[in-house]
Amino acid sequence: MDEAAWTYRGYQLKSGDFVTAMSHLFRSEIQRANVWRQRLDTTTNWAVIATGAALSIAFSQPTVHHGVIILNTLLVTWFLFIEARRYRYYELWSYRIRLMETEFYAPMLVPPFHPSPEWAECLAESLLLPSFPISMWEAFGRRLRRNYLWIFIILAAAWIGKGSLFPTPATSLAEFISRCAVGPVSGSIIIGSGIGYYCLLLLVAVVTLGMTEATGEILSHYGKGPGVENLGQPGFIKAIRSRLAFVNRRSQLMAVIITEKPAVVSSRLMTDLKRGVTAMQGKGMYTGSERSVLLCALTVTEVHNLKSIVAQEDPHAFVIVSPTQEILGRGFNELIRN
Repeated sequence: MDEAAWTYRGYQLKSGDFVTAMSHLFRSEIQRANVWRQRLDTTTNWAVIATGAALSIAFSQPTVHHGVIILNTLLVTWFLFIEARRYRYYELWSYRIRLMETEFYAPMLVPPFHPSPEWAECLAESLLLPSFPISMWEAFGRRLRRNYLWIFIILAAAWIGKGSLFPTPATSLAEFISRCAVGPVSGSIIIGSGIGYYCLLLLVAVVTLGMTEATGEILSHYGKGPGVENLGQPGFIKAIRSRLAFVNRRSQLMAVIITEKPAVVSSRLMTDLKRGVTAMQGKGMYTGSERSVLLCALTVTEVHNLKSIVAQEDPHAFVIVSPTQEILGRGFNELIRN
């Protein structure tokens, strides 16, 4: 009979059960990612169809004002905003898929199979506290560069062509500027606004180029490391894991425990959570009693277990859990000397 992979709250999960559960989770995350991938394509199709319709109307009838192209440009911008929001959801599911691919299925092909605890923490945190892996700015800039920039270029060229060729070819720059007027707004203001708008789009596309928070299949998660020729060599998976771009994203916390039973509580924390504990002496100024203060660095997925352990051993303990900027050392981010 297979040994239990772990026991928790009365459950005993066998290794076969764990693999089955991971397989179903992987399939469900792929399904959700595909749904949002289709929604991204749908939004792009809306922008393309709206652009085609606007250009057909603008050029089919010489009397139609070229302001319809300006309105379509604003509509395409709104589609881009909607698609950026959808892209953030797509990245959430894609983030989980890549975690399972690189840290569960890939190690299965390179024995001995041993999933990284950091990977498990990241996946568990994403399931418990889902949050977007990328910012709205990065999503907006990425979709702008990959799809919408070309649509905006076509619209700009069509706007210039409409103003300079219809209803008759413009004979001078002044005539072209006068044709660009929209109602009471002069042509020079329209042209200046258009140039400023496109400069703003170009600036967003360039500034967000350096943002690489995205973790889906569109980005490589590894820096320079052991090549494919070293696949199967000892330490290959460990070396690859050390370069994972998304493993260290999990939230890091610091727990401060004021207790009268420091030995029992710290022993349970070190045994059950496999986390180090540091003890300090303190004094309650209200009661004047001496107390031990325990410090324990942990992650968000371990908070519930810590509370349960402390409640079992010392129900009268005082626990403070606060977020930290960064934790360096064993079990967390590697401490690197410059």
